Formats: sequence, C-alpha cells, structure tokens
Amino acid sequence: MAEAKTPTPRRNRLDWLMQTAWTTWRLFSKNELFNHAAAVSLYFLLSAAPLVMLTLYATNLLERWAAGSVPGTILLAAVYDQFHLDTLRQFGIIPAKTKLAAGGVGLLTLVLASRGLLNALQSAFRVIFPADSKRRFVVSWAIPLLIVPLAFLLILLGVAARGVLEFLAQPSLLGSARAGALEAASSLLSLLTVWALTFFAFWRLPLKPPPLRATLWVSALAALSLVILATGFGHFFSAEKYRALYGALAGVVFVLIGIYFISVTFFAWAQCLYAVTKVDVAALERLFLGSEGQGANRLENLAFSGINRLLDKYGQSLPAGSVLIHQGETGNLSYYLYSGRVALYKDGPHGSPLGHIEQGELFGEMAYLLGEPRSATVVAETDITVLALPPQLLEELMRYSAPFSRRIIGSLCQRLKVMNQAK
Repeated sequence: MAEAKTPTPRRNRLDWLMQTAWTTWRLFSKNELFNHAAAVSLYFLLSAAPLVMLTLYATNLLERWAAGSVPGTILLAAVYDQFHLDTLRQFGIIPAKTKLAAGGVGLLTLVLASRGLLNALQSAFRVIFPADSKRRFVVSWAIPLLIVPLAFLLILLGVAARGVLEFLAQPSLLGSARAGALEAASSLLSLLTVWALTFFAFWRLPLKPPPLRATLWVSALAALSLVILATGFGHFFSAEKYRALYGALAGVVFVLIGIYFISVTFFAWAQCLYAVTKVDVAALERLFLGSEGQGANRLENLAFSGINRLLDKYGQSLPAGSVLIHQGETGNLSYYLYSGRVALYKDGPHGSPLGHIEQGELFGEMAYLLGEPRSATVVAETDITVLALPPQLLEELMRYSAPFSRRIIGSLCQRLKVMNQAK
C-alpha cells in the first residue's frame, strides 16, 4: 500500500464531507427514498382534508372575532396570506365556508385521518434508521394522536405570527428601519418553526434516537434548505400554468409536486443524519473490501481515496519486534493491518510459529466474537501500521455490511483450522 501522508485537519474534514455525501447518496438510492417520498405525497393528499378542515374552522372563528377587533383583522389577513386560502378557494380545493362537523367529520376523525400520513413517514424512517426493536402497540397508536395536533398547532402559530410581523413591517406603519428588522424577525421565525418540526421528527421518529449534536446540526441544515425550497418553488412552478394545463385538477397536481420535492429533501437530510453516524463504518468497509463489496466507481474511489482520517483516528504505528497481542490475555480490540507484516506464535513470542498475517488483513477479532482469551501471540516482523477497532465499531461493521460479515466468518474458519492443525 502507498505510504500515508501526514494528516491535516482540513484534509480530514474534506474527506469526511466527501465520504458522508457519497454514503448519503448510496443509501438514499438503495433505500428507494424517491418512492417513499411519492408515497408520502399521496398520503398527504389523502389526509390533507383534516388539516384543511381544521384551518378553515380556525379561520371561521377568526372571522367572527375579527368583525369587531383590529388585532383579529390583522391576524385573519395574516392567515389568509400565509396559507394562500384565497388561491386554494379559487382552485376549488377547499370550500368557501366550513364547520367543524361539516360532512360528518368530527375533531377526533380529523386527527385519526392523519394517521396514514404519519405511518408513511414512520415507514420511511424505519428504512433510513434500521433497528431491531419495535414500538409498543399503544405507543404507535398514541403518537399520531399527539404529534399531528401539536405539529398543526405549531405551524398555525408560526405562520400566524409571521403574518402579523410582515403586516406590521410595512414601512408606512413603522418606518423603513424598523420594518426591515421585523421582516428579518419574520424570516427567522419561519426558519425556527421549520427547524423545531424537523428536529423533532429526526429525533423522535427513529426507534433509536441519533446523537443529539448531529441531529441539531443536520436538522438546522434541513430546515434552511426546506425554507429555501418553499420560497423558491413558486418562482419555478407557476400555479396559473398548471391551472391552464390541468383545469380543475391543477391545485391537486401543484400541491402534489410541491410536497414531493419537500419530502425528497426531508428524507435526503434524514439519510444524511444516518450517514453522519456511519461514515467511519462505510469508510472502513471500503478499506477492508476494496471494490468487491459495492462495485466501486470513480466517484466512490475519489470519495474514499483518503485513508489519513481513519489513520489519524484509529491508527497505531509500531516498530519491528513489538508484541501487539499476548496469548492468554483478555482484550476486545480488533486490528486491521494497514502496512507491514506480523507473525503468529503459540506459547509466547519464542514459541511455535503458527503463520503470518499480511497487510490488508483483519486479526484479533476471534477473541471478542468467541468471548475467549487471546489464542495466539502477535509479533510485528516489520514496522507496522494498524487500525485498532473497538468492539462496538466491529459490531456496527458486521450489521452494516453483509460482505464484511462473510469475510469475518471465512477468516474465523481459517484461523480455527490452523489452530486445530497446530494442536
């Protein structure tokens, strides 16, 4: 193998970003999240009626209050503007008036009808964040009853507050300086609302919550991209053009496309969050298996060409003659021989030779997997560089990569065969 260069923090960060991006894309494609996004879009349309009914019911209450109240009038105008209710009524998506029990739809029915949407989200998250456990039946039914109303309430409050801030930010009311400050506060409020919802979804929907710090950062980036997407969507997709093309179905098609793009972006960042926690595992798999595990292409070779980050994090360099493992000792570290050559001995470094291990091979994993003391002494015949892997990382590697697990099983069989022949 080529000699590793001295790692630098900047280069390590660049390697980490490239490997995270590639792992995200590979897993996103493997998990067919485009199809999951389409399913969520469809379920959103099927379950959008409860949300629309709740919005209209709240609007009716606001209209009664706004009849004799200036603040109510301001809030009502904000709701109409932020939810584009006039446009939705023009498209015929929602009726002009509604009551809470319109069409036999009660409040409980509205909440339960949204279960399909949440189930679609949970189904995608089970693919993105695989886990062996399952939620309890009672919890799985209780979550939609709590999340959907809370999420709707948070969105409604955030949109209403943003609309009020935008109304007050008119230069004719406060002057240009204060108006600019309120507009900035309005944009920040929208971003914080989306971030809160995104963080809650990334943190609570997976059966095993991801690391808090990574969740905070990735959800912030996801919220920013979702706000940018929602802001720019109207510039690239004209509702009027869809109305001319699809007629009465224009509103449905327009909403479907918008939700689809939002779902794709949302799932892509969720997959990125999982990739952040598995980037070392993916890089180690690529190092151990080379191109045999995934059918590597040029982009993958470029992303995983840098070994310095792994050497800096897990690497150990030892001179010739060093004893890396003593027979009979207890230990749970596994080692990957990056460069050099080691020898195996029975009964100490001066005992009976059992064989050699060349660079590119994994060793030391048998004691951990079998729960036994070290079965041989390992001595460096030349100057060596190894990657010392803690047991939890080895476990993640075996769960993450079936080809790696098969290689581990094959290696164990060969080692046991050699040990039996030496007896």
